[in-house]
Amino acid sequence: MTALVIAEHDNLSLKPSTLNTVTAAMQLSSDVHILVVGSNAQAVAQAAAKISGVGKVIHADAPQYADQLVENIAAQILVLAPQYSHILAPSTAGGKNVLPRVAALLDVSQISDITRVISQDTFERPIYAGNAIATVQSTDAIKVITVRTTGFDAASAQDGNAAIEVIAAVSDQGKSVFKGRELTKSDRPELTAAKIIVSGGRGLGSAEKYHEVMEPLADKMGAALGASRAAVDAGYVPNDYQVGQTGKIVAPTLYVAIGISGAIQHLAGMKDSKVIVAINKDPEAPIFSVADYGLAADLFEAVPELIKELG
Repeated sequence: MTALVIAEHDNLSLKPSTLNTVTAAMQLSSDVHILVVGSNAQAVAQAAAKISGVGKVIHADAPQYADQLVENIAAQILVLAPQYSHILAPSTAGGKNVLPRVAALLDVSQISDITRVISQDTFERPIYAGNAIATVQSTDAIKVITVRTTGFDAASAQDGNAAIEVIAAVSDQGKSVFKGRELTKSDRPELTAAKIIVSGGRGLGSAEKYHEVMEPLADKMGAALGASRAAVDAGYVPNDYQVGQTGKIVAPTLYVAIGISGAIQHLAGMKDSKVIVAINKDPEAPIFSVADYGLAADLFEAVPELIKELG
């Protein structure tokens, strides 16, 4: 049995989520390959070859892959699929975009968002916003799997020496056209890869207060900025700040929740964090049920004091 991991990248660098997915794949097979589909993505293939435990990197490079259109990537995966028992991708926007199409075209059931490998055909995945864990067994010949990256440690990115095999690219499927992309640029760490995250909620009251209170703290701690869905819906920050079941799933070393009540959908996205600190004026707020350290106080007084203490 051989497992294939679909690399997530931007044609320039490999995304950290790929490393977690490799760890999951290694629990399924001793022979793990990585597929890099991109345009002028040689640097990505070389980085993938250095991942510990990877036996081979398969590299398909062509202009039609520049914008990661799902129809083209799925077609490339389908060419290789019969050689593999398991096909895995991170449970990110990219993985959730391409693997359902692959599963449908292979006529198999996708196994989504796994957090644990029990055996080669049995997995655990969270349901009901993480309040229950389902054990799923698949009899499909090819298992198509998305991996919740917070459930698996990252594989080493430096200890490997895999061979790189260049393969022919499939032709452009011509079913979609890339029109544009709007990206939020920030000097802070990427939310899903950050070791420290500072998140704000509706308790901040406005976009102005969010930036006034949260940014100095994030700068002091070297943290990424996040937000609850309520804060995003209120227009305090853009959608890509959202942590939660319908946002980004994170598990940093330290998660600081400020003015967040702790709705179920938010807790589902951050409760696996190693240490959780909560500041909320309501001592009965649900966020305190998952917090390792809690402070029932006015955030507009507590956060400036915290910044002073941090020096």
